[in-house]
Amino acid sequence: MGGALHMTVEPFRAISVSRLAHQLKSEGRSIIHMEFGQPSTGAPAAAIARAHQVLDQDAMGYWESPDLCARIARLYDERYGVALAHEQIVLTNGASPALVLALSMRFQPGDRIALARPGYVAYRNTLRALHLEPVEIACGPETRFQLTAAQLEALEPAPAGVIIASPANPTGTIIPNEELAAIAAVCRARNIAIISDEIYHGLSYVGPTPSMLQFAPDAIIINSFSKYWSMAGWRLGWLLVPEAEIDAARARIGNMFLTPPSLSQHAGLVAMDQTDELEGHIQTYARNRALMLEALPALGLKKIAPPDGAFYIWADIGHLTSDSMAFCQDLLRDTGVATAPGVDFDPVEGHRYIRFSFAVSTPEVEEALTRITPWFAARAVRP
Repeated sequence: MGGALHMTVEPFRAISVSRLAHQLKSEGRSIIHMEFGQPSTGAPAAAIARAHQVLDQDAMGYWESPDLCARIARLYDERYGVALAHEQIVLTNGASPALVLALSMRFQPGDRIALARPGYVAYRNTLRALHLEPVEIACGPETRFQLTAAQLEALEPAPAGVIIASPANPTGTIIPNEELAAIAAVCRARNIAIISDEIYHGLSYVGPTPSMLQFAPDAIIINSFSKYWSMAGWRLGWLLVPEAEIDAARARIGNMFLTPPSLSQHAGLVAMDQTDELEGHIQTYARNRALMLEALPALGLKKIAPPDGAFYIWADIGHLTSDSMAFCQDLLRDTGVATAPGVDFDPVEGHRYIRFSFAVSTPEVEEALTRITPWFAARAVRP
């Protein structure tokens, strides 16, 4: 346990790539940002209009919108057929504070928490910052880069908790219903607490995405307005907790984060009903996904995780490099296309992977492919 209390929190290396991208842009270079998982579109037009009204009419302050909590609760009924009390929804400043809240509520320093590798960089580093021990389970093509019930069953001793992400970052893979049910059963039998990050729900190209809540009512659920609702900069998300843990969640958010921005809550409530505009974004992502999946194998990137959802391509570049960070920097300097190094998401195998985000416009995807095609071709012929 003592070792877990002194773990190093590594940097988010994609941020360094982004800094270089912005430096090059300031020097007059044309940059295409595919390094971060954030939509290039803004908030829905009606949400922005509502924000303008609020700025003129409301001084604002510390506040949690009961109407927004109720609307989010209704979302779970509409999407998943799960009935919730609106008090179970705790509004947060995005998904990142929701993760901190969930981990601090459920676990004690030194607890072991299982998670998939590759996985979102902040899971591992937030666990370490909170003096928890990440237990990363190697997940490759044979499990579609996702944790399985069998892997959790085999862990000895049983971890105190597990972080599930479906659709996942960086791979975009979705855990099917039957596997989520099996994971929930193993967690019940072994007393493993479940944290389910569902930030990419609504972004699926293979049909509906199930919520862990359908199989584990005591799971803690994390979600955000950043992805589907295209409101990353508004810093608005939520934590969904069992009724028995409402007081614990509210005590923590009141002390650590107070409330999310009032302006964002007003806008978020309106954004939730802008279905036509938001589904239009999904159509754009689907076109971008198709373009990428068609073009990348011709560049030699033939080992790609199945991007069932989210807006990522996780591609094996091991035939070209053993240093994904340097590879991304060279690609950016030479072509103006910014991407994320795989080592962020997998400290063991990630040196041979790269992540593209296709949450940009379709013309940007087309231009990016035009730029990187000769660059990859030149490397493919090197001895």
